[in-house]
Amino acid sequence: MTIQQLIALIMEQAKQKGFGVKADEINVPEKIALIHSEVSEAFEAYRHKNIDGKDGFKEELGDAVQRILHLCGSLDIDIEESIIKKIKSNEDREWNWDNMNEKHS
Repeated sequence: MTIQQLIALIMEQAKQKGFGVKADEINVPEKIALIHSEVSEAFEAYRHKNIDGKDGFKEELGDAVQRILHLCGSLDIDIEESIIKKIKSNEDREWNWDNMNEKHS
């Protein structure tokens, strides 16, 4: 299934559930807060080693992506194009690993 097909499926479900499918039908700050809450729930599940199953890490990441795709569908954002542009911009980007907390492999 493509990203666009996923968005279409999510938008149909949003329409059925009354979540809004157009920019004037949603509250963007609220949607961003909900995305943040799903990412936080994924973090907590990971911390507690709850990876699979109900309220697990994988499920919470799925919730976050679903909320992101709903927001993109509502705002008519071509997220696939945006992701590809970002991947390409990162090709030539350099990170100063000495100033970062992340580990470089």
